Amino acid sequence: MTDPLVIFTPSGKRGRFPVGTPVLTAARQLGVDLDSVCGGRGICSKCQVAPAFGEFPKHGVTVSENALSAWNEVEARYDRVRGLAEGRRLGCQAKVMGDVVIDVPPESQVHRQVIRKRAEMRPITLDPATRLFYVEVAEPDMHEPSGDFERLSRALEEQWQIKGIEADLDILRKLQPTLRKGDWKVTVAINTGHADGRQRVIDVWPGYFEDRLLGLAVDVGSTTVAAHLCDLFDGTVLASSGVMNPQIRFGEDLMSRVSYAMMNPGGDAEMTRAVRAAIDTLAREVAAEAGADPGLIVETVFVCNPVMHHLLLGIDPVELGQAPFALAVSESLSLAARELDLGSIHPRARTYILPCIAGHVGADAAAVALSEEPQNGEALSLVVDVGTNAEILLGNRTRVLACSSPTGPAFEGAQISAGQRAAPGAIERVEIDPVTKEPRFRVIGCDLWSDDPAFAAATAATGVTGICGSGIIEAVAEMRMAGILDPSGLIGSAEQTGTPRCLPEGRTHAYLIHDGTGAGGPRIAVTQGDIRAIQLAKSALYAGARLLMDEMGVDRVDRVVLAGAFGAHISPRHAMVLGMIPDCALDHVSSAGNAAGTGARIALLNSAARREIEAVVRRIHKVETAIEPRFQEHFVAANAIPHATDPFPELSRIVQLPAVSFNAAGSGGGEGGRRRRRG
Repeated sequence: MTDPLVIFTPSGKRGRFPVGTPVLTAARQLGVDLDSVCGGRGICSKCQVAPAFGEFPKHGVTVSENALSAWNEVEARYDRVRGLAEGRRLGCQAKVMGDVVIDVPPESQVHRQVIRKRAEMRPITLDPATRLFYVEVAEPDMHEPSGDFERLSRALEEQWQIKGIEADLDILRKLQPTLRKGDWKVTVAINTGHADGRQRVIDVWPGYFEDRLLGLAVDVGSTTVAAHLCDLFDGTVLASSGVMNPQIRFGEDLMSRVSYAMMNPGGDAEMTRAVRAAIDTLAREVAAEAGADPGLIVETVFVCNPVMHHLLLGIDPVELGQAPFALAVSESLSLAARELDLGSIHPRARTYILPCIAGHVGADAAAVALSEEPQNGEALSLVVDVGTNAEILLGNRTRVLACSSPTGPAFEGAQISAGQRAAPGAIERVEIDPVTKEPRFRVIGCDLWSDDPAFAAATAATGVTGICGSGIIEAVAEMRMAGILDPSGLIGSAEQTGTPRCLPEGRTHAYLIHDGTGAGGPRIAVTQGDIRAIQLAKSALYAGARLLMDEMGVDRVDRVVLAGAFGAHISPRHAMVLGMIPDCALDHVSSAGNAAGTGARIALLNSAARREIEAVVRRIHKVETAIEPRFQEHFVAANAIPHATDPFPELSRIVQLPAVSFNAAGSGGGEGGRRRRRG
């Protein structure tokens, strides 16, 4: 019998441990970021974990309900005194009894995830769907027997030209005391965001209401959920925050979550509850950060990919996991926020969800189009929203194409030997001297480079903990530019590369970036397996872009926009060296930051923008990568770094890549591994 397999999310770290091993012990041995202050005595509760049960095809395990030991008296006592959230266990008390998938929630992590989805500055014409109107209502008259609501309606029409309002029963219940308290002067919040022209009363206050109304723009991504709290009066972003998508414990990528729903009855509902609870908590947190009442959030806008879209709405995503990838609904939606279990915000708040483009190109891609407007320019623009599932737009005012490409989680530090999510202590920038082959790096939370004498003191609190997505991208590209990596993606030996940092690992080699083992820290190296994971991810991204270019009939694009939280932190030069994106003049490659979040804010603050993007989405042509025969051809050619057949002329003007080869036919000489001619 083999020992049980323990898989931790979101890190993806795994290992086998004897039956009876405490979860905290397993986490420590694997280097999982799980907090503990009390030394495992069940006092501090910082080691809380959330086990997941059911079938996990991606991990190749089935987790039974008894995969962990039963609650013991320590956990029961803690639950009685302080309370444990549903589904949580104390890692120091729960013991491994069988194969198990264990999620480490953000609050249990020593090095908290940095959700880098800040709000981008953007001028937005203010025209929110929910607005305030101050009116003076005629008092009741014995000779004119109309109701208070009818007289309110008449006042709104006469004073503001607003016709045809409607109100829920609870508004009618509070209307009479409110009118009398305000001496027949009231402020009314009205939502006009309905395609059929209906105008709904959201709330009514006595007299002149001086507080502000709030709106929430939410980008529900596969990995992170980001929210921007906005003032609906002036468009100001009052607070922004984000959390890891709790669905990650059911699968890192979209198809893993679809598989979980397929193989576990009620799995879709479980994931729906998890993400809705996270959004509701996030609404409270951003309101608290802004010093505002979450009950004044009267408008919410959501953007998400199709699988997240369906799970947010409580729709089983199973049809999105198989051809023809049919959506239950693709049009935009306007509904009551309470239908999404958002209990922290205004009870009559409205929710708008942008339209989806196709089965694998969702409302987040529509939001990117709203933000970056490729459809309105003369230049041919390639907009790439880099994430676990990349969504790509190509077009100009003549035509816009879209596709999705399954890049997987490698760009976010997952599936990388020393990889981690973006958190303080994670390597995010890397440079390698092409002569000495010596690296230097920067970590999140410190502006100093590692070769600065003050670096050790500046990072003493966090340490150097691993490497995140932007760090691994730069590391691989720098290795290629320094001649440590050949075009096929093979790492050379110490003899071939001229640096002892290239260490043997079985039949391959790894390049050592940082060795902290002497001080009890991790050893951070780029392995051949890491290179392969990055090659697969970048090849899928490039192949998707090339398919759109084929469909458009072009070999070059005028500009490239890297969107998404991860895209905002990618160096364009390193992305081009790696071959993530098609060749383009580097000064025409830019970052749009969190373009999906910006699009959500535009739709939140400008109701006309909603009608605009609905019209644009109807014109976008979807290219399905899953059935395009040339996708595999482009994918294979893109495995080379930067590319097997495309000479990348624009890149060649500024970067000369070493012509090294470390395969069996290559030389292991001291000239950086260059081939030697016979003769």
